[in-house]
Amino acid sequence: MADEDYVYDEESGEWMAASELAERKAAADRVEVRDSVGNLLADGDQVTLIKDLEVKGAGQTLKRGTLIKSIRLTGDAQEIDCRFDGIKGLVLRAEFVRKRA
Repeated sequence: MADEDYVYDEESGEWMAASELAERKAAADRVEVRDSVGNLLADGDQVTLIKDLEVKGAGQTLKRGTLIKSIRLTGDAQEIDCRFDGIKGLVLRAEFVRKRA
């Protein structure tokens, strides 16, 4: 048996290894972002728009089927940050995109 510190987890009421508790807390802090059909999104994924979207402040409409490359997750379960030609700071809702295979 390895020499490892055990700590009391107040949420579960159990004693557990410190490394296991840290792993559980890290997993709880992660936000799952899913696209319109339920696919799990990650940083760097490519997505396709599933409907036409008017971009506020840019005077532009992104058409259905537009490919968005290299997305970044924001920590919000419904928002993704991305770049598109001519539009800075574009944030899209995950419900309007589909992950490209």
